[in-house]
Amino acid sequence: MIGEQLPALQVIVPLFGALLAAMVRRPGPAWLVTMVVSIAMPVISAMLFLRVLNEGVVTYELGGWDRSLGIEYRIDIANALILLLVSAVAGVIAPFARLSVLSEVPEGRVAWFYSMYLTAMAGLLGIAITNDAFNAFVFLEISSLSSYAMIAMGRDRRSLVAAYQYLIMGTMGASFYVIGVGLLYMMTGTLNISLIAERIVDVETTRPVLVALAFIVVGLSLKIALFPLYVWLPNAYAYAPSFTTVFLAATATKVALYLFARYVFSVFGAGFVFSELPVTPILIGLSVAAIFGASTVAIFQSDLKRMFAYSSVGQVGYITLGFAIATVTGLTGGLVHLLNHAMVKAAIFMGLGAIFYRIQAIDYSGAAGIGRRMPLTMSAVMIACLSLVGVPGTAGFISKWYLVVASWEVGWWWLAFLIVLSSMLTVIYVGRFMECVWFREPTGPAAEAKEASFGTLAPIWILSLATIYFGIDTELTAAMSERAAEALLAGIR
Repeated sequence: MIGEQLPALQVIVPLFGALLAAMVRRPGPAWLVTMVVSIAMPVISAMLFLRVLNEGVVTYELGGWDRSLGIEYRIDIANALILLLVSAVAGVIAPFARLSVLSEVPEGRVAWFYSMYLTAMAGLLGIAITNDAFNAFVFLEISSLSSYAMIAMGRDRRSLVAAYQYLIMGTMGASFYVIGVGLLYMMTGTLNISLIAERIVDVETTRPVLVALAFIVVGLSLKIALFPLYVWLPNAYAYAPSFTTVFLAATATKVALYLFARYVFSVFGAGFVFSELPVTPILIGLSVAAIFGASTVAIFQSDLKRMFAYSSVGQVGYITLGFAIATVTGLTGGLVHLLNHAMVKAAIFMGLGAIFYRIQAIDYSGAAGIGRRMPLTMSAVMIACLSLVGVPGTAGFISKWYLVVASWEVGWWWLAFLIVLSSMLTVIYVGRFMECVWFREPTGPAAEAKEASFGTLAPIWILSLATIYFGIDTELTAAMSERAAEALLAGIR
């Protein structure tokens, strides 16, 4: 039955699509292949998500091998939510790719670009679904190598430098991660994450396990762009083709954050990591530094993509702050913000991509007054920006509310104050952006710009309206994130 093969289809379908896109070689057919795969993936993920809700944890042993010998896929509510997020984002943003990719990627590379995109999607879904530590490394490299290629394929020569910088930092992160996995294998005799979690209890205070924890945390911190290991992210987002920026901002760091949470909470255990080791003050300090430091830098950017790239570094800080509080409410807030930020940044970067398509500029001077010429596009972006600030009635308010409540629950009133205060920095750079696009007189290409096409507008509005919907009905985001937080804290032993 196809229902039994859903875990395998999560990886096989996009990989097969990547091969097919490379074989057709032409932009139009390659985009059609991408559209079909991107529409199929949310269906597969939704079916698997419903199966997890009805049956509980779903396991899939590849080739029929026992999990101690072969590779196992394991899906619980936590990674089922991540699978649904990545697939849903891919399905929504696919129509945006057609015109955007054609305008920003040389025609001879378009089919290869789509092939790399689908390969990256397969890698990210593989990271989320696998229960094998080394298999996670393999998928991590698959998604990373594809992402480097997607960044480098832009017409802007600076994209090559950005891709190379990302490659260096990404390789360092992957190397740290695989060293940590090697140490865990040495101490537990298995690569199965569930079995590692079972066996690590007897050796968790030994030096190799502590070193493994350090290597894995640092390696994944590079992947999630945690302060101060974020130097690859602003250039990668700013100089990559717009569609690449949209996809990476919405999915790549989010999957890495899930893997970070899986190891910290489910494998090593929150009680050990946050109670017996000085992880809490370190992670809180880095998270607060990311929120205030990156947001401050964003205020002074002239390039709009770089501004929102630095904003992403700050938003990662909110997510890791929820992890650092290490309670159900705190972890729920972190996971809700992970979901919300994916929707918000995908909508914003698609809006910026629509501007770039029309005027071939993405800085303050070029985009001045563009809201008067592209009111539907900029209205959708404005809604997403309000959610980024955390205005009540939007999804961004829900996640920040959880973080504030979690801070009060543990008696850290000062942290709750800092969370509220940090939103004022977001107000400044978002307000500056809105003043530029709405209240200035358009000049040059902006004065002649036309509204974005329906295929571009539709995905932007879908995600922007979703931020309002999930700010009112929190059943899928907050309620499911709370269940995921409970599952992560309970462990997989």
